[in-house]
Amino acid sequence: MVGQNGAGKTTFARVAAGLVRPDAGSLDIDGRPLRLGRVAGARAAGVELVHQSFALPPSFTVAEALEFGAGGGIGLYGRRQLLRRCRERLAALDLDVDPRRRIRDLPVEAQQGVEIARALVTDAKLLILDEPTAVLPPSGIEALFERIRGLRRHGVTVILILHKIREVLAVADTVSVLRGGRLVAGPIPREGADEAGIAQMIIGGAEVASADGDDTAALVGARQVGSAGARGTREEPPPAAREAVLSLASVSTAKEPEEPALDRVSLSVAPGEIVGVAGVQGNGQRTLVKTIAGLADAVDGDIRLGGSRANRASPAQRRALGLRVIPFERNSEGLSLTSALWENWSVRELMRRPLLSLVDPAALRRQCDKSLKAWGVHYAHAAQNAGALSGGNAQKVILAREIDADARLIIAAQPARGLDIGATAFVWSALREAAGRGCGVLLISSDLDELFDISDRLVVMLSGGIAGTFAPPYDLAAVGRAMTGASA
Repeated sequence: MVGQNGAGKTTFARVAAGLVRPDAGSLDIDGRPLRLGRVAGARAAGVELVHQSFALPPSFTVAEALEFGAGGGIGLYGRRQLLRRCRERLAALDLDVDPRRRIRDLPVEAQQGVEIARALVTDAKLLILDEPTAVLPPSGIEALFERIRGLRRHGVTVILILHKIREVLAVADTVSVLRGGRLVAGPIPREGADEAGIAQMIIGGAEVASADGDDTAALVGARQVGSAGARGTREEPPPAAREAVLSLASVSTAKEPEEPALDRVSLSVAPGEIVGVAGVQGNGQRTLVKTIAGLADAVDGDIRLGGSRANRASPAQRRALGLRVIPFERNSEGLSLTSALWENWSVRELMRRPLLSLVDPAALRRQCDKSLKAWGVHYAHAAQNAGALSGGNAQKVILAREIDADARLIIAAQPARGLDIGATAFVWSALREAAGRGCGVLLISSDLDELFDISDRLVVMLSGGIAGTFAPPYDLAAVGRAMTGASA
């Protein structure tokens, strides 16, 4: 099942799982009508939903999490019996996971597998997976698909909600397209589906058709894009000949609560260069961003922004040096959802002023309106809360705030995660335009299609260090090995 953000994919999944009661209509499972709006009734009928954000308690062991997911009520059991049942459930999915390990200590692909195992402990007949590949490396995606094929062979019906058409066609028997809450196409047999046609049905306009060849391939998930050459030829000198806007030299940090410490990380970003950072989630990417932004201290090494040593600089001072950050989580780190749009946007103006300077709210609202309209944000008025915006429009507000004329280095952390094809293309275009004006970009993403398409150079993070550096055309297998620490 594919479609843009807001097309109704997740709403459909939540209706089927009993989390949302529809206003009209019916849903049958095995020919029997399902009583809608009741999670217990949906589970009893064999419907299970694995959410995009992992839901198992991180402090539980794998065995405890699976028993918790079974939802059988309070009962007495021994530890040995619990471990035996857990091993049987994991073996059924060919999962090699120690049932005594805590959920938070598992690699992300193992957490994904345990989430699926949790959904299947109730003998599910219909399994719905919402964006299951978003945080997986290439090897993890293929392992997930093989797991799904195994479930199909055992009679489980699987509905996959995905953005990448390549991934859909690699595993699905049929494709259905939602747009604006309506089924506009499907079920289309895989044999009769093509990437470009489905992309056009998702958008319902000319956006995909107007994209260049590399962008179209990346947007549908073809993984065959070669380089950032799609930005065209540039007359600037090569990166090595220009003073770096960011330079990290053997930077190490203390360990963060849920992230490894940086371990002698060295990297640089030149003016006009887009440097991609790949890696399985949780390998130090957040620590890297926090350290550059001044939210975590470097215990060793040197940080330079535009030639100025910034180890002791405050976040505000680093911003004055031209640093801008598009954070990992737009709804919790990038915006205050309960504050007005003009208040969210005005942060950039207020940080430039002395602490006790006078503020003219009316003037800030006018400036905000002008900026948001220039960035194509769809909103009612500048006083509306940021929480009322769609994901794509919320991200545009952050872009409008962070990509200004004084920006010299933009850290873009997962800037297109959860966005549809049109919004993703907009984000890529904004980053390319900033680079074209001479701004350096450090792009952190778990989406290799995105990184391969837009990056001039690619580094891979593993356990807080740099596991490899790559130049286009990128070798998917080599990058995947670096991400997982596998030998050639």
